[in-house]
Order: sequence, then structure tokens, then C-alpha cells
Amino acid sequence: MTLRKIILGLCCCLPLLSYADSKKSVADYADPTIGGVSVLLETTRQTMHLPNEMLRFVPLRSSMLDDWIDDFALQMPNHRRHWVFGFMPFCTDNPEGVWSAPGIINNEETHPYYYRAQLDGVTFEFAPSKKSGIIRMTFDGKGQHPMRFRSRTPIGFYDHEGNRVVTGTAGFGQPECKENMTAYLYAEFDCDMHDIHYPGQDTKHLMLTADGQKKVVMMRYGISYIDKEQAKDNMEREIPQFNFDRIRQDAKKTWEKRLGQIEVSGGTESHMRTFYTALYRCQERMVDINEYGRFFSAWDRKVHTSDEPFFVDNWLWDTHIALEPLHTILNPDIEVQKINSVIEMYKESGVMPRFALTSGEWAGMTGNFAAVWMMDAWAKGLRFDIATAYEGFRKNSLERTLLPWRTGPATPLDTFYNAHGYYPALRPGEPETVPEVDTNWERRQSVSLTTVNSYSDWCIAQIAKMLGKTEDEKLFMERSKFYRNVFRTDKCMMWPKDDKGEWVEPFNPMHDGRAYFTENNAYIFNWDVKHDLEGLFMLMGGPQKAEAKLDELFHMGVGTAKFRFYNVLPDATGLMGMFQMGNEPSFHIPYLYDYVGAPWKTQKYIHSLIDTYFIDSYLGMPGDEDGGGMSAFVVFSMMGFFPVTPGTTTYAIGSPFFEKATLHLPNGKSFTIKAKDISKDNKFIQNALLNGIPLNTPFLTHEQLMSGGVLELQMSSKPSSKK
Repeated sequence: MTLRKIILGLCCCLPLLSYADSKKSVADYADPTIGGVSVLLETTRQTMHLPNEMLRFVPLRSSMLDDWIDDFALQMPNHRRHWVFGFMPFCTDNPEGVWSAPGIINNEETHPYYYRAQLDGVTFEFAPSKKSGIIRMTFDGKGQHPMRFRSRTPIGFYDHEGNRVVTGTAGFGQPECKENMTAYLYAEFDCDMHDIHYPGQDTKHLMLTADGQKKVVMMRYGISYIDKEQAKDNMEREIPQFNFDRIRQDAKKTWEKRLGQIEVSGGTESHMRTFYTALYRCQERMVDINEYGRFFSAWDRKVHTSDEPFFVDNWLWDTHIALEPLHTILNPDIEVQKINSVIEMYKESGVMPRFALTSGEWAGMTGNFAAVWMMDAWAKGLRFDIATAYEGFRKNSLERTLLPWRTGPATPLDTFYNAHGYYPALRPGEPETVPEVDTNWERRQSVSLTTVNSYSDWCIAQIAKMLGKTEDEKLFMERSKFYRNVFRTDKCMMWPKDDKGEWVEPFNPMHDGRAYFTENNAYIFNWDVKHDLEGLFMLMGGPQKAEAKLDELFHMGVGTAKFRFYNVLPDATGLMGMFQMGNEPSFHIPYLYDYVGAPWKTQKYIHSLIDTYFIDSYLGMPGDEDGGGMSAFVVFSMMGFFPVTPGTTTYAIGSPFFEKATLHLPNGKSFTIKAKDISKDNKFIQNALLNGIPLNTPFLTHEQLMSGGVLELQMSSKPSSKK
């Protein structure tokens, strides 16, 4: 063998870990299977859909390690809350034996725009449109070809019209809702079916059998929240013919355009896959449920006529931090439409939503974060009916309860907060006296309720100022300082306080869970004062002592066996010291080093966290992804900056992962971040130029970003001595 052949042979064996393929489509870097095996909590889902559109298709399985698919869910109405209209084809000699059988799969191919899997004797393919989808099944095995429909909800049934059409209904919604939302299905095959029947009298299941001689069978279907006629209309508008390849190609083009809003190069294949998968995850919510001029609103249970989109399905506790700020940059027109939709929900119901699901308001988690979201959008130049929105924020803050997972008028705990400036805590073993508090798991979360409401009240104060409401501005600015009432200076720690104003003892700031904090502990919520970092640092004794406290956070062990720690704090995943990468209240914390004069530590920790916890594999998600809530952290951080305080126009600079990242802005301009000499070791910024002018601060403004230009960073393996 010649030397040239030996060298070529060795090159063919090199792992594909270094440079990304410049010819590869950005849509093909996005891999919906990443994160499909949970570290501790929820797995990500293989979700095929168009960006921010109603139709979301999901193979239902326990994790990506499970080769059994319970059903292909033809629709996911709410992010990982509900699945409706289960479907599965089979190739079998015993059709009656598959009423409850899974589909056993091999050789999956998954993209945002296309899904393919080999079942036993069937190759299954799917491609999405906006409110409809198309399926192609190629049969290469022996036996009959039954198609099974199953209800995925307690309320639901199927019917058929002739030999080619299946219709279905499915009720879904939150358990506490008196009325469910209804989804409607209209599905049509491209050939006649026979032996159409139910299992006995159970219309929750339906089976149809295709002609055994037909090797390729296609099904197109539409979804509606209005009625089955609208579902049919949605299907016929979007998929007028059984042209599978056209729908797949159109879907891929749509994804290439959306993902191409951020163009990165000069990174590893792994980093490209992580980045574009995260950017894909950021497009799942909110979804537009306006069905060509009409939409059903769960907030007043009426069908509305409108040419404007109506966006639903948002968990603001998760998404206000990074997801909505990301779309404020990339898709401001859509962001205004989303905000307008939430304001419309308030007009219809009198309640400013916390979790605006497809099926209505769900008082998920804690906080008044609609105020943060909309203040952030307004500060960055978006315009909408801020006066009406303000009514809703103000009512939530002063008149309604903000207890965990509760809705309704203010409780005695909310009244106490308004009067005394903190939520009172119970001492260990002290019985709960307020019936609205969940005593099984969520409990009061008294300290974190105080910190998060201080932040949202600060945002409300800024809006009051803009509206000329001087007294309200003064009121809410005072309320924005309430966090100080639960900061114990002798411990340099957020600390629970009882209704008599006494610090709770005994108290372990590491292990005591939801009695005092939401899903995290005192070490995380110690930094939950995004709106007044300077004030927080002064409480800690100044920036140097705050830096030391941050160092402690990143180096402290759990202090007990991990299984005991997670028994109390199962959401505190992705640990680095006591820092918790797998939960949203942690996201801004690594960037706080920028504010205390040690930006090189931000640069170090961001690289370590991304490369450890956001790898391009089934294990590549350290906590609940929450429909873009966590992925937006990845998108921002890998570009090299982050919105530490939504509601302001400042971004903290971190450390990029690519030689070049270009944001193609909706105003026709571009903003490019160039990282010269970047590598695995060269993660530290030595010098920075913004449009050729030295940038001597680790911060960037929204105005600078949206004006377009170039941020040039000189990277090195050694930290800069500059502050």
C-alpha cells in the first residue's frame, strides 16, 4: 500500500468532532433527539412542527432509549401537558391483537421538519404544515395493514365517514378547570379502507385496514379547536393533495429561514448541533391557533373572528428569562402579536395570565412575570396596549394571590405581604393555617415569593412612570425593595422570617426546600434580585464580598449524600458546586461576575457549563427544557452574551463558542460577533472592539445590537487583567 493511500485511509477514520460541514443545512444540525434521556426530570420530546405553529407531532415513548412507541400523537395541544389522537400502523396477521400494542421501531431519522422510522413491516414518515400534517406508510412486510386510532385523553371518540375519512374529538385541559378544551381531527386516506370497526362498543378506539396489495398508503389530516369542518378546511388549505415530498420540502425551507436568522461558523460539529438544536427548541412556543380568520379562546369560551394571530401556550416563569428576550431581538413583530394575545386574554377573563395554555389560564409556578416580559419588550422598542396590560399587572400584584400554583383573590398571606413587605414563613413542624397553600409538596415558598415579586413590582414601577402614574410609581418602587426584608446580613443569605418578624431557626440554606424556596435553595435565590444588583451587593458588603460569595456558590458541595439532597430538591439538577444549571433561576448567575469586576470568571464558567451539560447526545439537557426556556440560555450563551435583567436594555458579555456569529436582524441590519483565535482553551477575552472602537466594559446595549455592526473579540488561554 502506498504512503498516500495509508494517509487517506487514516483520514477516513478520524472522528467527526472538529469542524462543522459548511454545506450542511442549518435545519439538519437541529436534532430533536438531543436531551431525549432525562438526567432526573422530564425528557425532551421529538417534536416535529413549523416555528410557532399550532400542529405539533410527537412520538410517545418514555425516553429515546425506549424502542416502543405507544402512539404517534397527531397533536400536542400544550407543551408536554397533553397529547391527543394517537395513531399507529401495523403489518400483522393478527389485527385484533394490536389494540393495545406498541409500535416497535428501528432506524429513526428525526428533524424538525421530517420524521422517519422503521416499524415491523412498515416504514413510517411524517411531515408538518401549520395546522395539518401528512403521513406516508410503506409496507414491506407480510400480513394485513391495520391502522389504529386511540384516544389519549379521558374524553374522546372517533367516527368515520365512508371508507377514507376518520374524524375525532378529544377533550383536554387542566384538572382544576370546570370545562375542557376540545380538539377536532379530520383525517383522510388516499385509498379505500375496509374492516372498519371499534373494540366492542368503545368508540375511544378505531381500526381500519388498508388493501394488502397497496404498498404505499398516505394519510393527510387537519386539527382544529373550533369543529371538525374547520379541521377539514385547515387540511385542504395546507395539504390540497397527497404530495408528501412537497410538504416535507416546504417545511424544511421554513425551518432553514427561521434557523438562518442566526448564522454561526468556525465551531465544532458538536457545538453546531447543540446550538441549532437549542434554536429549534426556542421556536416551539407560543403557537398561533387562529384558523384562517377564526379562533376559539378558552378565556371566554367563544369563537372569535379576527385576521390577527392568537398565540397561546406559554409558561412565563420559565420563558421570561431568556426565550422572550431572544424573540424580542429576532422576531419583534411576532413578539408583539404574542403580547397582544395575552392582553386579549386579560380583556376576556379579567385575569392577566401566568401560564397561558391553549386550554386556558393555568396558575403555574409563581410570580407576576407578564410584567417583566412586557416591560422588557417595551424597553426594547416594541409597542402595544401597555395601559391595559398595566391594569392586569397591578391587579395581580395588589388584589390577587400569587401563591404557588394558585389563582383567585388575595389570601391572608398576600395581604400580609402587602402590609409587611415579605411572605411569612412557618417554622419547622408548625402546621399550615392558610387553606390555599398546598401542604403536600409546593408549600409556601415564602422567601422566593418575596424576591420574585420585588422584581416584577420594579418592572410595574417603570411602566407606571411611563404612564405618568406618579403615586403608583412610588408605591411599586417601595415594593421593589421588599427583598431586603428577607436578607439576613449576619448570614449574608436570603432567610425565612416568621409572621412576628423573627428569623426562622433551625434553617439549612442548602437543604430546606419548598417551604421557603421554589425548586431551588437559598444559595440560588440569594442572587434573585436582578433589578437591584448594586443594592444586593451592598447588603453583602460590597462587590468584592459578593464575588467571594459567588465563588462559594460554585465550589460548595451538597453536604450530604446526593440522593438525600435530591429527595428534597429534585429540580436542582446540573450541579457545579451549589450552582444549578438545570433550573431557570440560575441562568443569570454566572454572568454576575461581570458586575463585580471579574468577567473572566463568567467566561470560564459559561464554557465549562455548556460543554459539560449541553452536549449533542440523548443526555444533553441538564433539567426540564420547558419549551425553549432552557434552550434560550444556550443560544444566548453560545453567541456570547445574555440578558441578565429583562426589563432593561443591557446584555452581559460572556464568551462565544464560534469564530463568527451573525444575527440577521429584522430591520435588515446584521450584528456580528467575531472571536479571533477562539479554541477550547482560548475562551478568555483579552480585548474587544465594537465597530472598531475599544469596548472597555463587559456589557452591550440593545440599541448597539439592533443598530448592527461588528463586535470583535481577541481570545486567549489566559484571563485578562482588565476589569
